[in-house]
Amino acid sequence: MSSSTVHAFDEAGFEALLEQVAEPDWLVALRREAFEHASKMDWPHRRHEEWIRTDIRTFQLGKYGLPSLGDTPAELESSPHQLVEGVQLGGRIETVDSAVVQHSLSDELASKGVVFGPLSELAGTHADLVRPHLFTAFDPDHDKFAALHAAFMAGGQFLYVPRGVTISQPLHIGSIMSDGGTDTTHTLIVLEEGAEATVLHESNSLDPNAGGLHLGSIELIQKPGSHLRFVSLQEWGHKAYHFAQQKAVIDRDCTLQWTIAAMGSMLSKVNQTVDLIGPGADSQVNGVMFTEARQHLAYHTQQHHRAPSCHSDFLYKAAQQDNSRTVWRGMIKVDPKAQKTDGYQRNDNLVLSASARADSIPGLEIEADDVRCTHGSTTSKVDEEQIFYARCRGFTQKEATRMIVTGFFQQIFDRITIESVREALGAAIARQVREYE
Repeated sequence: MSSSTVHAFDEAGFEALLEQVAEPDWLVALRREAFEHASKMDWPHRRHEEWIRTDIRTFQLGKYGLPSLGDTPAELESSPHQLVEGVQLGGRIETVDSAVVQHSLSDELASKGVVFGPLSELAGTHADLVRPHLFTAFDPDHDKFAALHAAFMAGGQFLYVPRGVTISQPLHIGSIMSDGGTDTTHTLIVLEEGAEATVLHESNSLDPNAGGLHLGSIELIQKPGSHLRFVSLQEWGHKAYHFAQQKAVIDRDCTLQWTIAAMGSMLSKVNQTVDLIGPGADSQVNGVMFTEARQHLAYHTQQHHRAPSCHSDFLYKAAQQDNSRTVWRGMIKVDPKAQKTDGYQRNDNLVLSASARADSIPGLEIEADDVRCTHGSTTSKVDEEQIFYARCRGFTQKEATRMIVTGFFQQIFDRITIESVREALGAAIARQVREYE
């Protein structure tokens, strides 16, 4: 446990957190309700379909404490973030162990009515913008982890883009966790009708081998005709636990490009959902997972078509090495009124060692009769002939493997429209590749 965490996830810790955050009554009421529900919930059962492939028996909540928002984290010597290099930002917010250490927004965007900063603070000063949207995409009763997050969230971020406003420069959200620390940040993004924005979201530990606990959530809410590019790069330390609920709700004629890269943590269990609630909504999700050692990353995705004539396209690619394991479970759900749906989902896996494992479970649940929904899944190993061919031309085993792995992910890179993101992901993947005989 880090020196900045002193309270436990219990009633005393909950009351201490409320004293520190000084939030409006309506938000305190939401927290109390969530804490009450969490107290009555059991931990997810191993035999439950959602958890049958993810073993959390070694997880002990008592090993982690709450963020101490009264302490000022030590100044960092350097930033671990990769997505901001060479990028002109319109604003940024940074947290360390859920404590906000800096936030800024350009005068130009502020003059247009854009609101960007700490969620807890803005819930008081801009309650008319935060209250109607908070917890509308995220469900605090999904499970005990979600309820605990809703009760103990700290250091969250809020972005509001008014009607018709276009943000040309990306905004950056950074979350850093110390060894043994706790991060309970909640990200809420709201784009009004016709608005447009690009948001870069990074989660890092200071040490690749660090431990810690992340209980988090992301809510993306898009009003008709808005356009959002959202990039999320997760590189927690390899002894950290990562539990998160991430959901987008997109309305009529919206577009969402959501790129997610998961490299870090010892154990991740993430639910990622896109709800398409208005005709003409269009979502593209690009997912990258790369695991090593004994990492276990489980991502459950759902593209839920609630309205007619919507399009969704989910592509997840994962590479596994050493004794690691990934679990991808995808679902296209189509409601009865969602005629003319066009849905696609695919998961490809590249297994780099004999003891690594990939579980891939695509699924369809269709209640409309005029739709086009397809899904697919592949799992393969590195082609020895390709290795041989490359080595004959002077490449080492590692160089040849890196080329093949990079080529495997190229389809994802080709779909990413932000150059700095393509470069950061390529570099992160290249660093992961081991030397194989």
